Amino acid sequence: MTTSEARRAARAPQRRIRRKLLRFGLTLLSIAAAGTVGYVLLEGWSIVEALYMTVITLSTVGFSEVRPLSEPGRVFTTALIVAGVGAVTYLFAAISQYIVSGELSGSLRKTRMQQRIDALTGHYIISGYGRVGQQTYLDLADQGRPCVVVEAHEEALKDTPAPLLWVTGDAADDDVLDRAGIDRAGGLVAATGDDATNLMVTLTARTLQPDLTIVARANQPASEPKLRRAGATHVISPYTISGRRIARQLLYPSIVDFLDVVMHSENLELLLEECRVQTDSDLHGKTVEEAHVRRRTGANILAVRRRGEAAIQTNPPRRDALRAGRHADRAGHPATARSPERAGGGHELAAADLPKRSRAARRAPAVRAARPARPPLLTQ
Repeated sequence: MTTSEARRAARAPQRRIRRKLLRFGLTLLSIAAAGTVGYVLLEGWSIVEALYMTVITLSTVGFSEVRPLSEPGRVFTTALIVAGVGAVTYLFAAISQYIVSGELSGSLRKTRMQQRIDALTGHYIISGYGRVGQQTYLDLADQGRPCVVVEAHEEALKDTPAPLLWVTGDAADDDVLDRAGIDRAGGLVAATGDDATNLMVTLTARTLQPDLTIVARANQPASEPKLRRAGATHVISPYTISGRRIARQLLYPSIVDFLDVVMHSENLELLLEECRVQTDSDLHGKTVEEAHVRRRTGANILAVRRRGEAAIQTNPPRRDALRAGRHADRAGHPATARSPERAGGGHELAAADLPKRSRAARRAPAVRAARPARPPLLTQ
């Protein structure tokens, strides 16, 4: 189904009710015209008198006749009343069925939803609203990030949260992704339970948006290299991640609990984020020592990575240059966080204060004891 076909299908209920209203209007005009002509021929009235009599008869207002009616005139008036009341009854029945069946509310909701999607920029598209897709949406929504869900089965979207924006269809279809706003999206998640579907979604999205960040779900280990070749920026295996987490929880419970506090707690005294140095940033070209990030913003730079490289350099040397395209992981205190604009003229190396004795650090003494020579966040 193309984009135009999908939008026509969404507007089909509205077109149906408009056609019914048009038919009712034409029927009512035909009855009025027939009534006017009938009174002129049967009673010999003028056109104005005949039209007036027809209107008060069809509207059943109960006014008296213009003139006394003959026997044929009374029979004709009876037929006119039956025809008029029948037409109005048909109209009310059609509208009631349209409202009760939910077509009206559903059609209007889809139209408004598509308008909201068309207004989004930098949003995230989630393909598949199963258990993984739902959790992905909830985590992104908690961070205030706009999302659009693409789901092939509309019944899976029943009882969804009110703010959720969704598009029904196959995410491997170019037109469906166009309706989801892939040309303006900030990233895409292929989270269905079928690796073949995720592969096609990834390939389609990469074709439409060469620079898009794509995170793909791999249910089988053999699917990971295929998804990467198809264009996935990152490939995540839920089963591998779960197994590693279980093992680390058994071996290093304090470290895992500490990282959970840092990454997932709502009451943080410690903030861990990834920032990117832009070409127009005043940090571009400066060394870590020259940038004075700690003094200017209160942040600690924990690690850096060049764009496109998998290797991460932890605890970067003071003379290491910060250049555009490099990512920086920073840790800090959210209460004293400073925005990128305040920190350095619009660049994306944000900063925050890292307290010496945060509650998060006090809750994880085993972390500091395990790796005293390195920052706590790098001890996993």
